Amino acid sequence: MSQIKQIIGQGVPVVGNDIDTDRIIPARFLRCVTFDGLGEQAFADDRTQAQGEHPFDLSQYQNANILVVNANFGCGSSREHAPQSLSRWGIKAIIGESFAEIFLGNCTAIGVPCVTASADIVQQIQNLLQDNPEINIQINLETMTVVCGDLTAAVAMNPASKQMFIKGTWDNCGQLVQNESAIQTTASNLPYLTW
Repeated sequence: MSQIKQIIGQGVPVVGNDIDTDRIIPARFLRCVTFDGLGEQAFADDRTQAQGEHPFDLSQYQNANILVVNANFGCGSSREHAPQSLSRWGIKAIIGESFAEIFLGNCTAIGVPCVTASADIVQQIQNLLQDNPEINIQINLETMTVVCGDLTAAVAMNPASKQMFIKGTWDNCGQLVQNESAIQTTASNLPYLTW
């Protein structure tokens, strides 16, 4: 399992509060059996409405791997397709003012750290990215800091999630596969199971 202690890259600002999971990935794309191809559909309706001016369509953000959002991001329905679509678009971490709880849990389950910062810090980072899309961002989960150009600020994360990323235990399915023999040993010793 992989430890995630630091995320470095470029950012993409998506401005606005209460961006729900239906906006992140519209319901018509939920009929898929796998999550393949969902990255291309991230923010599909918002992108159509913006007529090529949505940040996910702008050429200057095509190499971005850190999403910078505002308050209550990922609210609405509990669809795991929302973080999957962002991840498959290329997002490796998200900085925001706040996140909906289920969205946050779904991001953690696929290895996408979500850190929070004050509204002022988030706006400063979004402004920096709009002025200079090539600017480098560094999120350090051990020190709980974000560096964006000359700006250094504190970020926060649930302590349990932070430890899961740093120790590499965020991948529940990976842990099960890695410990298959121990699981079989335990199961074989249970009096109510017969193999």
